[in-house]
Amino acid sequence: MEKIIIKLHKRSYPIIISDKLFNCFSSFWSLHAGDKVVLITNDRVAPIYLKILCNLLTHAGIITDQLILPDGEQNKTLITLNKIFTKLLTQNYDRNTILIALGGGVIGDITGFAAATYQRGIRFIQVPTTLLAQVDASIGGKTGVNHMLGKNMIGAFHQPNAVIINLDVLNTLTVKEFSSGLAEIIKYAVALDSDFFNWLESNLDDLLILNVPSLIYCIRRCCELKASIVSIDEYDQGIRSSLNLGHTYGHAIESYLNYTQWSHGEAVAAGIMIATNTAIRLKQLSYSAAARIKQLLMRAGLPIHGPKEMTPKNYLKYMTRDKKSTSGQLNLILPVSIGRVKTIFNVKHELVSLSIEDTYS
Repeated sequence: MEKIIIKLHKRSYPIIISDKLFNCFSSFWSLHAGDKVVLITNDRVAPIYLKILCNLLTHAGIITDQLILPDGEQNKTLITLNKIFTKLLTQNYDRNTILIALGGGVIGDITGFAAATYQRGIRFIQVPTTLLAQVDASIGGKTGVNHMLGKNMIGAFHQPNAVIINLDVLNTLTVKEFSSGLAEIIKYAVALDSDFFNWLESNLDDLLILNVPSLIYCIRRCCELKASIVSIDEYDQGIRSSLNLGHTYGHAIESYLNYTQWSHGEAVAAGIMIATNTAIRLKQLSYSAAARIKQLLMRAGLPIHGPKEMTPKNYLKYMTRDKKSTSGQLNLILPVSIGRVKTIFNVKHELVSLSIEDTYS
């Protein structure tokens, strides 16, 4: 069992990484007999893992309840959030109640936001069931829901009590879902760690066949990188913005498609490539580094451009609403070398348009 500690100013919490974690209650060490928990999951995950986890907790004396939500990014809305509040209020759950987010990034984000706001804050535990959630979405306390005009524009910072990463769940992912997680992994390497990027180039094939030692190293390294950033900048006021490489473009894609058709990871992958082209046009990145980034994304089965029907004007409509933009000025996280990014302020709209068009050439 691997354990990484997120060290924060007010408190810390563990990330636990291993297999067979749903067979052992010790991984849920923060729960005690008599605790009341509500497991929040979706209709895709529930048939596979909900009964197993409920039985594990019940046998340990935990009082368990459950709520099954519809699957999909398009359901990460205030309407779905209200279903959680209705459940909690109908059953008279108080501030001692603990929510468990059993699912991917959508379930983690919406459950975390419910925990942040129900009776002004209750505890919750992340149990991510996708690779993307395991390496990124479940860690760091960003919670929220989408709006038709922008992704993650309504939310709060609310840290979990623990993140429990069970490697076994990766066996039930589709190729598309697994590749989506690889996009965030590649993001970490491009933005923060050139040695990790080199490792990915050499070991990507092992990850694709779910080689356990490779998965453990890869997930642990991503968690370590995010932990180091979050511990310095919990509320995203500075260095944490480096984790948004590719996301301004990617969120525009997701918003344009109404959070359907493309996964978050696919949109981020396209966003990383567009950001790479933007960096080249600004003479911030070498062509050789850009070629390596493109090649790794393609090997991971990820897109290197956005939807063909999406015009630069479509991107800019959403990008100017991005949380990193100010007064219509585009502030973008761009790679300047493999392993390092920086924020470029007031990037011209014309240059963004050309960078988007570059991905098709």
